[in-house]
Amino acid sequence: MKMDAGAARPRRVFRIQTADRLSHRAAIAACIALLMLVLLPVFAGRNLIQDLIFLFYMLALAQCWNLLAGYAGLISVGQQAFVGLGGYVLFALTLIGGVNPLLAIPVAGIVSAALALPTALIVFRLRGAYFAIGTWVVAEVYRLVFAQVKALGGGTGTSLSPSVTSSVPGIEWIKALLDVRTPAARDIASYWLALALMAGTLAFVYLVLRSRRGLALGAIRDREAAAASLGVDIDRIKLAVYVATAAMTGMVGALIYLQKARISPDAAFSVLDWTAYVLFIVVIGGIGTMEGPVIGAIIFYLMQRYLADFGAWYLILLGTLGILVMLFAPRGLWGLVCERYDLTLFPTRRRLVVDEDSSQG
Repeated sequence: MKMDAGAARPRRVFRIQTADRLSHRAAIAACIALLMLVLLPVFAGRNLIQDLIFLFYMLALAQCWNLLAGYAGLISVGQQAFVGLGGYVLFALTLIGGVNPLLAIPVAGIVSAALALPTALIVFRLRGAYFAIGTWVVAEVYRLVFAQVKALGGGTGTSLSPSVTSSVPGIEWIKALLDVRTPAARDIASYWLALALMAGTLAFVYLVLRSRRGLALGAIRDREAAAASLGVDIDRIKLAVYVATAAMTGMVGALIYLQKARISPDAAFSVLDWTAYVLFIVVIGGIGTMEGPVIGAIIFYLMQRYLADFGAWYLILLGTLGILVMLFAPRGLWGLVCERYDLTLFPTRRRLVVDEDSSQG
């Protein structure tokens, strides 16, 4: 008796997969790490808390720029515009409007997003290097405008009063719970706010990349012309990403200057502090990946923590490391690891998986 060869062959089952067992374990490890960071102020000293605040907001800024440049292809060197804008909106709301600082942070994000729309109408007419220069020019315009606002200190800047910095909800509760003084309690409150904003930024970016918009962004990153031919509205998606990153950057800027308690136009709109360092973090870590900015932020923090006292040599070392990574690992350090070990902890790409279903005969 002859058997049907087609019936004996196992049937192939096709499915789309994003996460795998390794990514599930990475997600669990990330949740455990987040919980440990939440509890850290109970045990850590004030210096470590202040260092981690810096690490958190640099990581949040880097992840925003990574979404903007690594996926939407918008190479901006003017993101300091929204850092400074967020900081100045917080100062205006708290000093002039009497708004609670905790409420002023999301308002700063909303204002930054609103002003990103007319900004986009200007810079989106430019392409490539002209777009990058245009964003920097816009940031300089913001700096010059706020330097003329006398109510906020003009060109020399202004400071938050102790009554404003101490009005953040929860400070008295922190003092009673951890038995610390008011300055330490303010740092712990800023730490938890920075941690929440950093975690929220990473979660937002990851969820966007896992969504249909993320699929479109991946197509734009891989081949913009091909994405347009498949019906992807490139300009609309780029505008949405630009506005969203402006909102997140504005909130981070508000938190930065709430913690610093002093602002000036030159500091708030500094291209070195809020764009050049962020570019360095993303480039050495790995642009276009979730893990890259995390690696880059940790390396940048360690270099600043232990090498900043060397003055100009510190900047030379930063530049040298950036050049070496671009020459020998164009996809960044995490990209080098991915190529060698095929390792992805937080995958965003969709993969076609073929399973053999031997139950069909």
